[in-house]
Amino acid sequence: MLNIKILGSGCANCKRLEQLTRKAVAQLGIEAEVTKVTKTAEYLDYGVMVTPGLVINEETVSSGRVPSLAEITTFLTSAL
Repeated sequence: MLNIKILGSGCANCKRLEQLTRKAVAQLGIEAEVTKVTKTAEYLDYGVMVTPGLVINEETVSSGRVPSLAEITTFLTSAL
């Protein structure tokens, strides 16, 4: 099972990243726990200075932008 974290304060881009990530997980049919991290001190620990950020299995794979569905799918399959 993958551990996925969406880092950000809850802005529109953070919500969009969460939606796309959940869609990619569903399309791949994989087990994953998706959690949101909204406290600045916590997402700074991952090296994310600009949100939104995407962390898979404790590795930051994207920050400062909303990756496409295809990119997220690639991140997920690489982490399996």
